[in-house]
Order: sequence, then C-alpha cells, then structure tokens
Amino acid sequence: MKDMSSLGLRFERGKLFVLDQQLLPHKEVWIECKSPQEMVDLIRRLAVRGAPLIGVAAALELARYHERGASPAAVREAAGMLRAARPTAVNLMAAVDRMLGADDLARMAEKIFDEDVELCENMARHGELLIKDGDRILTHCNTGGLATVGIGTALGVIRKAFENGKRIHVYVDETRPLLQGARLTAWELGKLGIPFTLISDNMAGMLMAQKKIDIAFVGSDRIAANGDAANKIGTYSVAVLAHYHRVPFYVVAPYTTVDKNCPTGADIPIEERNADEVRGASGPRDCAVYNPAFDVTPRKLITALVLDTGLA
Repeated sequence: MKDMSSLGLRFERGKLFVLDQQLLPHKEVWIECKSPQEMVDLIRRLAVRGAPLIGVAAALELARYHERGASPAAVREAAGMLRAARPTAVNLMAAVDRMLGADDLARMAEKIFDEDVELCENMARHGELLIKDGDRILTHCNTGGLATVGIGTALGVIRKAFENGKRIHVYVDETRPLLQGARLTAWELGKLGIPFTLISDNMAGMLMAQKKIDIAFVGSDRIAANGDAANKIGTYSVAVLAHYHRVPFYVVAPYTTVDKNCPTGADIPIEERNADEVRGASGPRDCAVYNPAFDVTPRKLITALVLDTGLA
C-alpha cells in the first residue's frame, strides 16, 4: 500500500501507527499496531476513536494483515473482531464489510482513506455556508482531524468557516466523563488558531439563555433511517437546550454514518463503558454506575443533517 497520513493515523512503509488520543493533550505518542487484536484493543480503549477514523483504521489493519500473509479465513476472523469493537459506530462496520467484499484489500483500504478525506471536504463546504461572520458556535465532543482522516465532520465545518475569513468563536463542551472536548477539541482548535472557550457540559444552557450561542454543530456515530442521530453522551441534552432557546442545531456526518437498515434511534445499539470512567480517581468504588457512551437525538430536535451530499 502507499504511504498515508493524517492527524491521528499513519501508514508508512508497511507499518500502521495511531496517535494515542488517551494521552492528549499532554503527550503525543504514536503506537505501532501489529495485529488485528491490537487494533481492537486500541479502538476499545479509545486510543483511536471517532466513527470515521476507526473505520479507516480497521480497513488499513485488515489490508496490512493480509499483506503479511494472513489467510482468507484469518482475515475474516479478524474482520469479525474489528466489526464488534464498538457497536454503535456504524462507520466501522461499513468499512469492514467493504473490505470483506473487495478483491484487492490494499486498494480498497486506500480508497476508504482517500474517500474519507473527500467526504470531510464536502461536508465542510456545505456546512460552512450556514455560519455567519461573527457567529458564536457550540460543539460537543471531538469531530475534527482526530476523528477522521480529513479535516473532520462538525469541526471541519467550523475550520472551513475560519479559513474562509469568518470571525467566529467556538464554545467547547468538556464532554464528560472522558473529556474529549477538553482534551482533544481544545487541542485541535489551539493548533489551528481558532478562538475558543472551554466550558463544562452544564454551562451550555446558561450561555444560550444569555444569547451567547448562535449555532451548534455536532457529529454522529450512527444516523437511523428516520433521521434520529446517535452521538457522544450529552448531545441529546444540548439538542433539547438548543430547541428551547431556538438555536439552530446541526448534525454533521458522511454517508457512511447513515444506517438505512436501522429504522429509528430506538434501534441503535448503545455501548455502555466501564464504570470507572465515571467514578474517576475520587469517586466511591462500591456504588452502581450507568455509563452509556452515546445518546440519541430525535430528528425533530435537529435543524438539518449536514451530509457530504448537502443538507437533509
């Protein structure tokens, strides 16, 4: 395969590396992935994350595994493990299924990588038109170059507006319990030079009430056929607040996130993660914990979907 690289993923001279997102923003450590099982572990512990990115990462690992001499049966077994690594993110399953249906795995992996870059550009081009000069934008979780191999989904839209000269300011939800906004989105915006303010998740409503938020953009890990969208936990709360305060609320995602075989949001499987992510270092060790990684925003709370093909 040809060499490929992005903000969080590299394929160089036959070796696959991921930027350990669990260590950001304090350390930038690249990990070489040497097996499908290692990629499964990296995905599950969120060293590599973001629905589009984990799909690309899985495709590259399957191609690398095949090129190292793995049998067709071994590749299929590896594909099954990868496909199940994160049950909510349909991009992962779509990418793995495309690999299994390909005659040339290396070529298909390259195509999936290059396509994601193009999809991000298309989403940014359509979504940027929704942003006015001077807008104050709210976003949740991380949806930039760390979640894709392109410029991102929701954060790609924001980046494109900034690059086109629009004077914007971004309010970044910290995104509990794993703080992807505080650790990752703030890191990306800082590198890009885009003005931003970090807030805790429970401050978004107050800012809207004070008329300090003009528009909201978020990503998605799966969009049902009826338009309901699953995204990082806390997104539904932002959507409810935006609806009440009449703040336009947009979900940005590529076609690979749309699951036409999933009728509604109620049919989207929601991953539940380890209780210690909520307990943290100082919480009680013996209490019950509910820790869903995602929630579902119903279509009626979404102003529009920003897809690579345009607004829906």
